[in-house]
Amino acid sequence: MSLASYQLLHSAIMLTEVFLSFAGAKVRLFFGLAKYLSKKVSERFFFAHVRKKCAVFSCFYLTKNIILRRISELKTMPQLKTRQLLVDVARQLFAKQGFENTTMNDIAEASGKGRRTLYTYFKNKEEVYSAVINGELMRISTTFLAVARKQMKPLDKLVELIFAHLSLMKETVERNGHLRAEFFRNIWQVASVRKKYDKKEHDIFAKTLEEGRAMGLFDIDNLMLYTDIIQACAKGLEIPYIYGRLGIGMNIEATRPIVTKILSRALGVVPSAHVGFNQQ
Repeated sequence: MSLASYQLLHSAIMLTEVFLSFAGAKVRLFFGLAKYLSKKVSERFFFAHVRKKCAVFSCFYLTKNIILRRISELKTMPQLKTRQLLVDVARQLFAKQGFENTTMNDIAEASGKGRRTLYTYFKNKEEVYSAVINGELMRISTTFLAVARKQMKPLDKLVELIFAHLSLMKETVERNGHLRAEFFRNIWQVASVRKKYDKKEHDIFAKTLEEGRAMGLFDIDNLMLYTDIIQACAKGLEIPYIYGRLGIGMNIEATRPIVTKILSRALGVVPSAHVGFNQQ
């Protein structure tokens, strides 16, 4: 249904609410009379009447809340679409021209929304840039979470998560053209935006390590320290991986067994336990 339809329904509900306010007064009057005529009013009739009135009020206010929430969503939707359009246009301009060579006027003109609309959503170019980075990190986080939900052995999942982390970062930086240089030049600004996504990733690494420890596959005593080290290593490998300086001449399939071996030793994987898990 359209916003206009929901607003029409809301108007009808407001009129109904006025009517029910009189009905509410009637119920209160009924309670008052029942108090004085309790001996003459059947208890069964009294409670049946009250239940009927309560059911009417409950259905009415439930419907009212649903419609009001939907109206709020429909009013917000165009704003979200406009903001997303501005961010998408800005990302394309940053990728094509670079951050320094792109102005707020460029973004306003390319989006077709005008300067006034642009400044309604963003105070300056730095805010737009943060929104672009935030959007890219959200895309990475969504894909990373999908990998984490796969049914895999803990050690294999850790390897998969590390390669997913590196591949997603490389893909994101490369698809943004000139923004690639800005990404590394403004690494501290990017890091400030990354905090909440790093926290989600940290939790996923920790959960996977805990699963391995609970199964008797990993010999680790300080879960958080191991998680910190693994995540720090993954982040530290981003730049070499993006520039192709990690395992020069080797493809992912060739490096995967080596990474698995390194992780096995670091996590104290018991060979017999891991083999037994593989056979299940």
